[in-house]
Amino acid sequence: MSDLKQQIKADMKSAMRAKNKPLLSTIRMIMAEFKRIEIDERIELDDTRALSVLDKMSKQRKDSQAQFLEANRSDLADIEQQELEVIKTYLPQPLNDQEILAIIDNAITQSGAQSMADMGKLMAFAKPQLQGRADMGAVAIIVKKKLNS
Repeated sequence: MSDLKQQIKADMKSAMRAKNKPLLSTIRMIMAEFKRIEIDERIELDDTRALSVLDKMSKQRKDSQAQFLEANRSDLADIEQQELEVIKTYLPQPLNDQEILAIIDNAITQSGAQSMADMGKLMAFAKPQLQGRADMGAVAIIVKKKLNS
C-alpha cells in the first residue's frame, strides 16, 4: 500500500476516535474514490496516481465552490471549502512561479520540444514533477506561450 494511502487510513482512524464527522466524511470520500479506481482498473494505487486523484478532487471542489457562490449558496460553498482544505493536507506543497518555470524549461530541454506539435512530449516530462503541486491548466498556458515564441 502506498505511503499516502496509509497516512489517509491512519487519519481516518484518528478522526473516528475524535468523532470529527466533517473530517471523517471527507476522508471516507477520498478512500471511496481510491477504492473505486482500484476496482474499476484492477490496480493498486501508488503515490503518484493517488496524488493525481487528489489533485482532480481538489479541482472539482474548487469548481463546485465557484458554482455554488455564483448561485448564492454559501452554505454549500462552505462545505466544498471544508472538503478542499482536507484534500489539500494530502497534496504536496505548491510550487512557486520560478520553480514551475524551471521545471518547464528543463522539460523543454529534455524533450527537445520546439513547437506546439511537441507539447504532449514536453508535458510527459513535466507532469510527474508538477502533478499535485501546480495547476496543470495554468502550466499548459505557460507551455503554449513558450512553444509559440
